[in-house]
Amino acid sequence: MLFVRQICMLFLVVLINAAEQSVPDKNSGCVYGHPGIPGDPGHNGMPGRDGRDGAKGDKGDRGDIGTCGEAGKNGPKGDKGEPGVPGIAGMKGKRGDNGERGPPGKMGPQGFSGPLGLKGQKGELGLPGPQGIKGDVGPIGPEGPQGDKGYKGDKGIQGPLGPPGRPGPKGELGHQGIKGSIGIRGEKGSKGDIGEQGPKGDMPEIPKSAFSARLSESTKLPAANAPIRFDKILYNRQGHYDPETGRFTCAISGAYFFSYHITVYSRNVKVVLMKNGQRVIYTMDSYQGVEDQAAGGAVLELEVGDKVWLQVADKQLFNGLYADEDDDTVFSGFLLFAT
Repeated sequence: MLFVRQICMLFLVVLINAAEQSVPDKNSGCVYGHPGIPGDPGHNGMPGRDGRDGAKGDKGDRGDIGTCGEAGKNGPKGDKGEPGVPGIAGMKGKRGDNGERGPPGKMGPQGFSGPLGLKGQKGELGLPGPQGIKGDVGPIGPEGPQGDKGYKGDKGIQGPLGPPGRPGPKGELGHQGIKGSIGIRGEKGSKGDIGEQGPKGDMPEIPKSAFSARLSESTKLPAANAPIRFDKILYNRQGHYDPETGRFTCAISGAYFFSYHITVYSRNVKVVLMKNGQRVIYTMDSYQGVEDQAAGGAVLELEVGDKVWLQVADKQLFNGLYADEDDDTVFSGFLLFAT
């Protein structure tokens, strides 16, 4: 088909060239004649070169974008890529709600004692405290003198017969005696005369031993591990307490009750009741920034010559025993009963 087209085109070229040659020049004055009869077609020429090996033409204009095709199937999952570069830190978030309060921590070490502060103003009088527990029954007092004998009264009317008593335990079976005759019941005899009153007895001597003393301005904040000198005497008639040494010496064997009332100020307090160098009871109170009170007491059995005193235990930081015109620290003791 291509070959036929080429022949036709060649034929048209030949006809055009022949017509141009047959047309006379305008200046010659000749009249154009009628075109002649087309001649027979010439022989087929040699085929032209294959256009496929020709030079590449210019790039054509870009066509319109076609419609989007259907989505392809998902391909296999690729390998995990390397981590990217860390991004820029975001804005700080809002503060969260407060969590529940945790358990209290362990108590820290004892801090150094601060300087002695000025004494604060005395607080208002507090409400009366609850009634204390009833104390033990005291010792039985000495028997009083016997009173005079009164006059004998008239014989009263015999009362009704009381109910029979409980039967006693069964006794052992005795030997059978000889059966005697039934006797006659005798009359009741008369009551004898009242005897003479005896002489009045002597009053028993009651053993006594008691003391009570308090600290003064010069003996407050005492040194540790030494008897505390309660040098202001409240009662010491028997002289069994020595204010120079702070020791009580037993002069009567028996049971004694010792007590102490302490005002705590400026430091912690830890005191111990001592008997012949042996520790009996401890009392401790922590200073809370204001005046505080602590107390203790015990019953001890003492022999003649035993010594009892109160002293600060452990370190100097526990000697906050205080006393002034409005606050007292008192040590007392007395005999309950002799043995």
